[in-house]
Amino acid sequence: MCHSRTRTRQDRVRHRGLGNSLILAGLAAGAMAGSAWAQGESAVQLDELSVRAAGGPARPPANPNAVVGPPPPPYAGGEVATGSRLGFLGNRNVFDQPFSSTSYTEKLIRDQQARNVQDVVNNDPSIRTNVPAFSGILGFFIRGFPVFAQDIAFNGLFGVADSFNPAIEPIERVEVLRGPSTLLSGIPPFGNIGGVINLIPKRALDEPLARVTVGYASDAQIYKAVDLSRRFGDDKEWGIRFNGAVNNGSTPIDNQSLHFGVASLALDYRGERLRASVDLGYQELDFDSPLRNRSVAAGVRIPRAPDLPLNQHQRWEYRDSANQSVATRVEYDLTDALTVYAAYGRSHFKQEYFGGVLTIFNTRGDYRDPISFIPFRIENETVEAGLRGTVETGPVEHSFGLAAVGFWQENAQVPGINVGPTIVSNLYDPVYLPPRTAMGLSEATPRTTSRANRSIAVADTLSFLEDRVLLTIGGRWQGIDTRSYSAVTGFQTGSSDSGAFSPGVGLVVKPIERLSLYANYIEGLTSPAPPVNAVNASAAFPAAVSRQTEVGAKYDFGSVGVGFAAFEIEQPFGYTDPTTLVFSVDGRQRNSGVELTVFGEPTPGLRLLGGVSLLDGVQVRAQSAATLGKTAVGVPDVQLNLYGEYDLPPSLLAGLSLTGRVIYTASQYYDLANSQKIPDWATLDLGLRYATTLDDRPLPCAPTW
Repeated sequence: MCHSRTRTRQDRVRHRGLGNSLILAGLAAGAMAGSAWAQGESAVQLDELSVRAAGGPARPPANPNAVVGPPPPPYAGGEVATGSRLGFLGNRNVFDQPFSSTSYTEKLIRDQQARNVQDVVNNDPSIRTNVPAFSGILGFFIRGFPVFAQDIAFNGLFGVADSFNPAIEPIERVEVLRGPSTLLSGIPPFGNIGGVINLIPKRALDEPLARVTVGYASDAQIYKAVDLSRRFGDDKEWGIRFNGAVNNGSTPIDNQSLHFGVASLALDYRGERLRASVDLGYQELDFDSPLRNRSVAAGVRIPRAPDLPLNQHQRWEYRDSANQSVATRVEYDLTDALTVYAAYGRSHFKQEYFGGVLTIFNTRGDYRDPISFIPFRIENETVEAGLRGTVETGPVEHSFGLAAVGFWQENAQVPGINVGPTIVSNLYDPVYLPPRTAMGLSEATPRTTSRANRSIAVADTLSFLEDRVLLTIGGRWQGIDTRSYSAVTGFQTGSSDSGAFSPGVGLVVKPIERLSLYANYIEGLTSPAPPVNAVNASAAFPAAVSRQTEVGAKYDFGSVGVGFAAFEIEQPFGYTDPTTLVFSVDGRQRNSGVELTVFGEPTPGLRLLGGVSLLDGVQVRAQSAATLGKTAVGVPDVQLNLYGEYDLPPSLLAGLSLTGRVIYTASQYYDLANSQKIPDWATLDLGLRYATTLDDRPLPCAPTW
């Protein structure tokens, strides 16, 4: 390893000492042995010991307008929930929603031994990643549109979770709402419209819990975690839950190692009318020789992929990040039918990156790797206040909501500071050079952009004919103010003030029992931003309107749920001219698609989850006549995800479950002209899970391949 990072290494030692101290404190609280949480490929799992079994979720709040409390109960099989959060409208049953959504449960997270949010949404046929594994960064395509990690919400608030890779350990549910959600959730930081991922934090359970997890994963990652939960008071109204984890060691990628640590504290109070929660979080992720996205020069055929373990990045490249966050939510029942609430969140994210982004310039796989030092900082602050309620007007029942939201963000980043000459090497036979150092380079992060999003939303769900017809109608007025600043002088270089009213309407009709037919029209607001390599990177662009039309059906068989959705989304998109490097927003992309989903337990012991997505992305407006009508970049025709579990009969071996998942993605185009193509790909995951008891304590073990 490079010895020029003395100060950073000392910081790491301090951070790791803190993380391990937290873990040791959890061990002292009452656990002796552990189970594994698989960390990547070829994982060998140890055992998990729960000192006291959890007694299920704490008592649900009496008021259906409440969201501070346990989330909706799980569906048959326990892998997804019966409902999810619809923004300021609160929790709604999935079969009553005029949208396509899935809420993945903690049971699924633990059974699949998910390492991060990406591992969870790998079960979703509408989602694909847009960043490489082992990069320490998350990014997605949802319904063919990019959604960045900064657009992930935490308990309904944007700008709280880690900006690049939110930890999964403190999370109870991962909710996915497909398509634009401006009406329901407001504008995410990047303004992307493909969908929203919302993380629901864990809360203290009614019964005490002390869980220790220990794991080993290839090549040499050691994982340690604790999960502690207690409730206090005569009616168990006070709750505290702590989650901490540390993961250290080498990954399956050559020359690569990581250190990950997270500590979260969740406090809550559930009184007769007042409910409140506070979430405190700290996480860090240090990656040595992390993978990054690779670019391919225009006109060059996409070369074949190299072997996965082969690392083209230098041993001394690194990405170190840390995030501190706080989120609080309070709600009070004015009456049994009316609840007022307020929420606040804040986060501070800091990152240092020392390395390069590979650009492949011929079919042999030769690439250029310019090394630079990029310090980066994000400050987020968000606040929300509103009310939810129900009222009857004759034969019609109303479930309404009103919300006001403010979001403020400040980005601080300098253009990459070049360190040494550009490295020229090859994908299949990389050259490793002597260490370079960022020591002595300024870590100052002057403000480069700022943003203020403000909105007011109102919506009402009208219920007719004993809930057989549900009509949701509403809108959100929003204003977006963006400013850009020179990283050298600090002076403002651009500004844009945009405002728009984004309507939304959804209809659910239940012609027969268990069948829900639905349709929606919803608009979104996108705030494009130029990339850092654009010559006009300091410019500010006005927001643009996006639109979705969707129809679908959902059927509840009791133990199995199936869904069908057909949609069309149009969104403006920006483009950086490869010759002039000028960024502009004068294109428009239309994605049409069909989704089929399934979840549940068809027969006892057999669980299924997944589906298929068929997409057609087209450039309906383009900067060049040559690309008009071409297939949109990064939109495959077919995406298939299917996960299954089977519990062997007790007569064969009680407690043993077989698991497997298939993921398939069709080919997709890399460039607007459709001259560069990425071939299709597929993965197969196989695993075993064995659960037994030791002194009446659960002891599961789950290796995966």
